[in-house]
Amino acid sequence: MMAMGLPRLVAFAFALLLVSILPLHVSLAGEVTSIESVPDLQKLMYVVVDGYPCVRLLNLSGEIGCSNPGLNKVVAPIIKLKDVKDLVQPHTILVTADEMEDFFTRVSSDLSFASKIGGVLVESGSNFQQKLTGFSPDKKFPQAQFSPYENVDYKWNSAASSIMWKKYNFPVYLLSESGISAVQEILSKKKMKHGTYTSDVAEFNMVMETTKAGTHNSEACLQEGTCLPLGGYSVWSSLLPISPSSSNNRKPIVLTVASMDSASLFRDKSFGADSPISGLVALLGAVDALSRVDGFSNFKKQLVFLVLTGETWGYLGSRRFLHELDLHSDAVTGLSDTPIETVLEIGSVGKGLSGGINTFFAHKTKVSSVTNMTLDALKIAQDSLASKNIKVLSADTANPGIPPSSMMAFMRKNPQTSAVVLEDFDTKFVNKFYHSHLDDLSNINSSSVVAAASVVARTLYVLASEDKDASNSALGSIHVNASFVEELLTCLLACEPGLSCNLVKDYISPTNNCPGNYAGVILGEPSSKPYLGYVGDVSRFVWNFLADKTSVHKGNTTSVCSKGVCSKTDEVCIKAESNKEGACVVSTTRYVPAYSTRLKYNDGAWTILPQNSSDSMGMVDPVWTESNWDTIRVRVYTVQHSAYDNTVLVAGITVTTLAYIGILAAKSLITKALKQD
Repeated sequence: MMAMGLPRLVAFAFALLLVSILPLHVSLAGEVTSIESVPDLQKLMYVVVDGYPCVRLLNLSGEIGCSNPGLNKVVAPIIKLKDVKDLVQPHTILVTADEMEDFFTRVSSDLSFASKIGGVLVESGSNFQQKLTGFSPDKKFPQAQFSPYENVDYKWNSAASSIMWKKYNFPVYLLSESGISAVQEILSKKKMKHGTYTSDVAEFNMVMETTKAGTHNSEACLQEGTCLPLGGYSVWSSLLPISPSSSNNRKPIVLTVASMDSASLFRDKSFGADSPISGLVALLGAVDALSRVDGFSNFKKQLVFLVLTGETWGYLGSRRFLHELDLHSDAVTGLSDTPIETVLEIGSVGKGLSGGINTFFAHKTKVSSVTNMTLDALKIAQDSLASKNIKVLSADTANPGIPPSSMMAFMRKNPQTSAVVLEDFDTKFVNKFYHSHLDDLSNINSSSVVAAASVVARTLYVLASEDKDASNSALGSIHVNASFVEELLTCLLACEPGLSCNLVKDYISPTNNCPGNYAGVILGEPSSKPYLGYVGDVSRFVWNFLADKTSVHKGNTTSVCSKGVCSKTDEVCIKAESNKEGACVVSTTRYVPAYSTRLKYNDGAWTILPQNSSDSMGMVDPVWTESNWDTIRVRVYTVQHSAYDNTVLVAGITVTTLAYIGILAAKSLITKALKQD
């Protein structure tokens, strides 16, 4: 009886073990033909997800942005936000773009809910732009503390949510298109699995150095070396070049300004198509058109072009530029002793097209004869472009003042500044995705940018020449190259071709294809002649482009420059990156470091200067820094539940025990049988 029952018991135990192991063999057999190395096994188990991180930023009073809460990776099961009910343990929440504002608002107001957030994956794409009426993570009045007027409660940005200015103690990651596919694939496989013994998890390696060191404001992290100041390099150039020897006969300056940096909740997904890159492209398109015009040497005004960076983070570029003018530094040689008569800033101009007409609004700083002169020049430019369906209107006088722009820094420095800011909006932003990752190429119209560039080019011609005849044949001959503008937009606002486009590669060798347009951090000692490895791709391109288009060639010849250096002081070396040998041209084009006026670099370290009551903007300067970080990586994979592991363990112990008992029983039976024989 015992001899018959024991084999059955052992067989049942082994069958239980096989059932517990079989699904693993089936899944492996179904997905992998062979595993020949550890990397093959890792690829099977872990999927690295592409995307864009939200990182930790700091100022004098605290932190914003995102980080792992501790020193280790975060691993948490993935759940869609719409499936969230009562979370018992931290989860990775999969959020779509149209759910972002409500989700992050709830996180900030519901601490119990926030404590159950292990990490966030954001699913977005161009299709969400059609679904959303607007999404801007910035404030209703961006950087209101720098306003030159008192009404800081005015709502320029009606789509504002302010979520990018909050602190989140969990990692947040915007998925790329391939990242979305990877996550969706792993989630879809779970639906096909019959058992409930596994979970799909996301692993976030987004540990910030400031979190490790416990340095939670800019002063502390700069002292400990766990962060770097936000900033970069602005660029200015003059048409024609300014001769250092003619300081007594310099012409009044007409300064044209645009910005090259934007922001969003996600560090490397800050295209800023309408705000501000459309303005930058319009400026470069105007420069390209003016470079083909003769006779500038006979004009009464000097044209100077200024492209700023760091404007999103306390107007770093404009404030530093004005400070360098006060210091008469090498970065502004040729400008510091010459009066700036008027300023034309090109803001957001990518959404001016409506009903077949491109309409722009001129926001003026104050009523003066010089400001009226600029407004008159805009009107003359408009009239000369009558066949192009372009309108330039004066902004509503009920506005509290100029909109958020670099001119705010100019006005705070000198309230008498005569300036006009050209925008595609009147009383409030028409860009519903201001400082959002959704402000991309699909959010603007290239014809609007071409129209703005045309108006700017002809306006600058009128201001420089003081020729007010709209029918002037020379004025009518100034044409913006629409193909150039369209190509430049794809270079600066898309990853394909991105900065690897022929236009950019003709001037520089880009380090990245995707133009993030985030200001970044300033590396090394600030200088008007920086190490180019510390200068961003877009800044280097703008410098080379402006140096080329505003240059003159003595005797119509150019000399070759080796190692980026020219022998003559009035020459600069262009295209040295893209060609083995660059070309020396006569041009006044300079880099200007862009960083907080409250910072000083000395002996390889940054220190914060005491407040100066005479510097009103320095008194409210947040002094933004970005935390250092080693590696940012997100992976998704499947894990077994611990309960399932425990079941397998118990089954294994049971089988082993029964097998041992069976061996003892069999041994006893065999021994008895041998004795009977």
